[in-house]
Amino acid sequence: MSRALRLLCRPGRDRERGSAVIEAVIVVPAFMLFVGLIVFAGRVAIANQAVGSAATEAARAASIARTQSQATGSAETAATNALGNQRVNCRRTTVSVDTSGFASPVGTPASVRATVTCVVNLSDLSVPGVPGTRTVIATMTSPLDTYRER
Repeated sequence: MSRALRLLCRPGRDRERGSAVIEAVIVVPAFMLFVGLIVFAGRVAIANQAVGSAATEAARAASIARTQSQATGSAETAATNALGNQRVNCRRTTVSVDTSGFASPVGTPASVRATVTCVVNLSDLSVPGVPGTRTVIATMTSPLDTYRER
């Protein structure tokens, strides 16, 4: 029997030499990609929650204002503060407020709608296939006091 054939047929650890390195080369990058995708999903979920909360605060702040101009200013301030308090890293934030409910006559039910748009910065995640930014939008409505002028 030749020496090479004896080495192949010989039981033991010689045949498995280097298999741990091959497993590590395959498993470690796949595991790191999986962890990166979990971090990406978590960041997007947190941003969705924070933008929704900011839209709620903006709508509420606008609904307790006395005038349309005060409502717009209060909503923008409330949304910006809410996103800042929750440490959401937005590249660009837009707050739009529909204050057409202020034009309704006293005694008529009306509401204010606030929409908050946040372009979330994801460029610090170096995961293949993950975009550099993601736009998150939330809209919330809050009722106006029916007798707000009295």
